[in-house]
Amino acid sequence: MAQLLLLPARARTRTLALLLGGVLLLAGLAVAWAQVEGERGIAPIASSTDIEVDEIDVDVKGDNAEDARAKGWLEAQRKAWAKLGGPAIADGQLQSMVSAIVIEREQIGPRRYIARLGVIFDRARAGGLLGGGGPVRRSAPMLLVPVTISGGTALVYERRNPWQQAWAEFQSGASPIDYVRPSGAGGDSLLVTFGQTSRRSRTWWRNILDQFGAADVLVPMAHLRHAYPGGPVTGTFTARYGPDNDYLGSFTLTAKGPEELPEMLEQAVRRFDRMFGQALADGKLRPDPTLSMAGAEIDPALQRLIEIGRQIEAQERAAAAQPGADETAGDGTDAPQVPVETPQVVSAFVVQFATPDAGAFDATLAAVRGAPGVRGAATTSVGIGGTSVMTVSYGGSIDQLAAALRGRGFTVTQGSNALAIRR
Repeated sequence: MAQLLLLPARARTRTLALLLGGVLLLAGLAVAWAQVEGERGIAPIASSTDIEVDEIDVDVKGDNAEDARAKGWLEAQRKAWAKLGGPAIADGQLQSMVSAIVIEREQIGPRRYIARLGVIFDRARAGGLLGGGGPVRRSAPMLLVPVTISGGTALVYERRNPWQQAWAEFQSGASPIDYVRPSGAGGDSLLVTFGQTSRRSRTWWRNILDQFGAADVLVPMAHLRHAYPGGPVTGTFTARYGPDNDYLGSFTLTAKGPEELPEMLEQAVRRFDRMFGQALADGKLRPDPTLSMAGAEIDPALQRLIEIGRQIEAQERAAAAQPGADETAGDGTDAPQVPVETPQVVSAFVVQFATPDAGAFDATLAAVRGAPGVRGAATTSVGIGGTSVMTVSYGGSIDQLAAALRGRGFTVTQGSNALAIRR
């Protein structure tokens, strides 16, 4: 400290600023680490394609508690089979097709058994009798973002919560929806947040969906209201989908107390799954084409007009370059035939480029637009001092575009349907 005081005023100010910046940087790193450390992830269970029937209520009596329970389980299997619309079969054959009994709630007395059960049938054994052996229509991979709103706070993966757990424990193998369920561990809590659901930037969404291998997004929202501590819990559940947060539907459920909250959330998950399945059948869950620009094509009619314009320009240039073209035309001889270009499919590709300053931004954009085969280039994200993003319309493949940019003096890194360039 004494040495610091001996420095000139300007040098002392600069040194103090550097020290303060270092302290703030360390504090920022500590905060970022605090946001991702700890037990916050809930890994989803492994999904199977078995047939599951839930919410089967039984109330039976027996010679003793064990006999009553066995009769209750058999009764649940019969009810579940009837609920599936299966044909009449013997109890022995029915029991051979059951792979598991799920106990949702049970009360066991000396000679009575009251329970709510779930029955899981093996699809390989039961599918033939139920007519379910054919192919099942499945959706594209959908990133699931379960949002919980409670006490004025919106959570996704910032900390463990019952709504995330309900989705992690959901058996989705028989669902028509291909759910992509992040565990919430590591950087998931920083990448997938409630704020992201209201962000419209396709660039942001493409980056996130690419991280998880998804084509689009589903947002099941649970707004939980507690009447008073230990009292009833009312849940308002809203289904949204896509980067524009489009509305699908909503419903309301009530739990008598916190101990019934997990059961209410499980019921809500099943209703959401049916809602998403119906939306898929209605054609609403088709992936947004703006989320995948790599394979986007220009409208065929517009493409044809562009190609006709290019052909006319080529003919005019060739006619102007032909010596004595005017005299030849005046003699009545045939005009030179100009080969017509074969129309190419113009595709749009994402190109990331370093922009340390505004001059580098303008120079890179001009150089890319001047590359052979490039039909146009438009910026989608500007980051002066970092990395910017543009969408390049190119008449060819991504490999050909990479070669054209290398010819303009760029160092090109090629990824999955995207390029990164720098000088």
